[in-house]
Amino acid sequence: MSKKVLVSGGLGYIGSHTVVELQKSGFEPLILDNLSNSSPQVAGLIGRITGNRPFFEQTDLCDFDALEGFFGRQGPLAGVIHFAAFKAVGESVAKPLKYYHNNLLSLINLLRCMGLHGSPPLVFSSSASVYGQPARLPVTEKAALQPPASPYGQSKQMGERIVDDAAKAGQVRAISLRYFNPVGAHESGLIGELPPGIPDNLVPYITQTAIGKRERLSVFGKDYNTPDGTAIRDYIHVSDLGRAHVTALERLSKGNNASGHEIFNLGTGKGYSVLEVITAFEKATGVKLNWDFAPRRAGDVESVWADTTLANLKLGWKAEKGLEEMMVSAWKWEKNLSAGILDQ
Repeated sequence: MSKKVLVSGGLGYIGSHTVVELQKSGFEPLILDNLSNSSPQVAGLIGRITGNRPFFEQTDLCDFDALEGFFGRQGPLAGVIHFAAFKAVGESVAKPLKYYHNNLLSLINLLRCMGLHGSPPLVFSSSASVYGQPARLPVTEKAALQPPASPYGQSKQMGERIVDDAAKAGQVRAISLRYFNPVGAHESGLIGELPPGIPDNLVPYITQTAIGKRERLSVFGKDYNTPDGTAIRDYIHVSDLGRAHVTALERLSKGNNASGHEIFNLGTGKGYSVLEVITAFEKATGVKLNWDFAPRRAGDVESVWADTTLANLKLGWKAEKGLEEMMVSAWKWEKNLSAGILDQ
């Protein structure tokens, strides 16, 4: 039985950590990545962690012929894990067509190719952004989806609908994982989040400010209806997310899925405000941050955190790492990055 797993976007932040977990579990990950938001050196760093450099091919999933050629060369696959997507909320507001084109066409091409080559099971990288601003917290998988606050969130909501319709038509068996805010880095400090240009997410902006790449951290909004006025998110360690993708793939491979398309929240079940994360970083690392308030940012919701009961009970997965571990590992990665880890 094939152990090959296509991991689209597998050199990216979450993808690379999932590749490590796949190798640890005996799978053979095959990475396709267009390098728009990643570095080819990551494959070598994964190899340093696991002792097994993964297969990597530079391919854009929006190129159907190139993708179909890959499927034809590789033979049967045990599964597909689809990460390849643009994910910066702010950029999606400014460049919506870029996000709709890339995030939806890549998924459609992938599903078409899967149907032509044995219909392997799919784990789809979704997002808590599909909930918009939930009416109730913590948010469960049964919550009515609100209009997402950004084109990025819209693209993930549409992606889920595409997967769901394909599953109802009997064309795919799939699990969509709605994750909340991935942070941290692998415990080795060899792989982590590598945003191009100015970071769109909080933690890499924190670490870049701490190490001196950025003069000041901007906290977007201080007048939200939260205890300290700043936005609240459910932060989850990226290695915990990687494990969840392997667990989801195994569930599909064993035929344990309860329907053609299952959906699970991935989070810790606890929300932290921006100021709480800043405090946690300073406490965990001993580094004081230079920060100030800035106006609210378009596309951001006020508060969201997960009800993880379904993932804990049905998927058999639970987040293990706490906020301090997230901060310590992110700081270790930032220091390695500044020391030229990608050039070694």
